[in-house]
Amino acid sequence: MFDPDFLSRALIAAPAILFSLTVHEFFHAYLAYRFGDTTAKDMGRLTLNPLAHLDFFGTIMLFLSQFRFGWAKPVPVNPYNLRNPRQADFWISAAGPLSNLGLGLIFGIIFRLIYSGHFAVPAPIIQFLLIAVMINVSLAFFNLIPLFPLDGSHILRSILPPAYELRLIEFERFGPFILMFLIIIGGFWFILGPFISFFVNLFTGIRIG
Repeated sequence: MFDPDFLSRALIAAPAILFSLTVHEFFHAYLAYRFGDTTAKDMGRLTLNPLAHLDFFGTIMLFLSQFRFGWAKPVPVNPYNLRNPRQADFWISAAGPLSNLGLGLIFGIIFRLIYSGHFAVPAPIIQFLLIAVMINVSLAFFNLIPLFPLDGSHILRSILPPAYELRLIEFERFGPFILMFLIIIGGFWFILGPFISFFVNLFTGIRIG
């Protein structure tokens, strides 16, 4: 499972993943706070400290998957504290994926500047930037899938007419099982691969996949 390149890959990929997950959860907490819910802030989640967001099993999965898959602790949100709960839920949920797309763009711009030869930097830094772009774009699109408990399920609930809410709640019971099935069979790359490749290519200026 742990090949000879595991350590070098860990030293490059792990910081990129931890930073990306931390920013993702921070923006969930920040938008919840802006819409009136202080739950995440009161629990110490309105921070860029990765230790506040690490999930025990999600971290273990990072290592077992050789830094291809993992997750952080979901940010707690009390909908009864929110101003305009439907609108708030949309923006709180969208904040995570949007923050990852923003990070992907920033890392991509830095990658372009370095890769074009404007700056001489060690190869591991170039590799880190490329991996960071790929991780953030992947996190953004993965979380936009409308399956509970991903952000996409909350976004879908926020934009659907209230008449469909009960049906959606019933469907959400099966969301984690569908999610796990797609992860096991590798179905996400088949679904998301074209979108991820397009944005990685767009941000970095080089063709991936």
